[in-house]
Amino acid sequence: MSKSRDGSPAAAASALRSGRLVILPTETVYGLAADAGNSRAVAAVYAAKGRPTFNPLIAHVADVEAARRIAVFSPDAEILAAAFWPGPLTLVLPVQPGGAVCDLARAGLDTVAVRVPAHPLARAVLEAFGGPVAAPSANRSGRPSPTTFAAALEETGEAAAVALDGGPCEVGLESTVVALLDTPRLLRPGRVTRDQVEALVGPLAEAEADARRSPGRLTRHYAPEAPVRLDARDRRSGEVYLAFGPAPDDAGVLNLSPSGDLVEAAANLFAFLREADARRPAGIAIAPIPHEGLGEAINDRLRRAAGAVG
Repeated sequence: MSKSRDGSPAAAASALRSGRLVILPTETVYGLAADAGNSRAVAAVYAAKGRPTFNPLIAHVADVEAARRIAVFSPDAEILAAAFWPGPLTLVLPVQPGGAVCDLARAGLDTVAVRVPAHPLARAVLEAFGGPVAAPSANRSGRPSPTTFAAALEETGEAAAVALDGGPCEVGLESTVVALLDTPRLLRPGRVTRDQVEALVGPLAEAEADARRSPGRLTRHYAPEAPVRLDARDRRSGEVYLAFGPAPDDAGVLNLSPSGDLVEAAANLFAFLREADARRPAGIAIAPIPHEGLGEAINDRLRRAAGAVG
């Protein structure tokens, strides 16, 4: 099987059509992609990730017209798609009768999670393939998501027939997930912030009963092997410290953003968690991160990495 950096969109689309898996770059994180309508291929994704089958997968499509073929769009869905697609926003919508996303990819639910990614390589693959692609993050389940080609290969590369190198992921956090069912709900925060969504569709309710319709909701998720200590003001013996803002220039310190920029911190988060964990430390201490704006998403991932949600 090819793991070449020279894999082409055409080769990836061919692999998908034959039921094989593909390492796919997106602007959020690297995905392990399969034909969303092929239950055997989707089962192979679950197996490669060690992912619980009750956790639904996002269907990635080339454009909003393709999204309408698999999901029932409301006026709010049209508004958000126009504002944020292509980009790091996933919408959870009622599934279109006869849509091409199999039951296994939807975890047996009557809804489908759908997104139009912005990364040019992902878009080229989707256009060449011509159908929805299930592409959860290419990590083993519960591990930090890969934001570089090398990390994706390390995690699940052996399961993929083709691997595409799209460079470091620009966003570095999985997509924001908004459910538009009985009432708009924020199921997972991300680069598209709560404030940005609420400015267009009004207040967002909390996840509550719809939480099961989103990926990335497990209590312990995005987790390194080392224990994680949150809101840490200093580094204890044997720890690697993930700083935010001004910090000592020390071999045991990785700074998410020396300038205190939340966008930079989000882009670095998973790569730095992986780098810290590779040092086999006694623990990983993480500086306090502001909760406003993109900080809501960063703190969500950190709480799950520490097993502090649930």
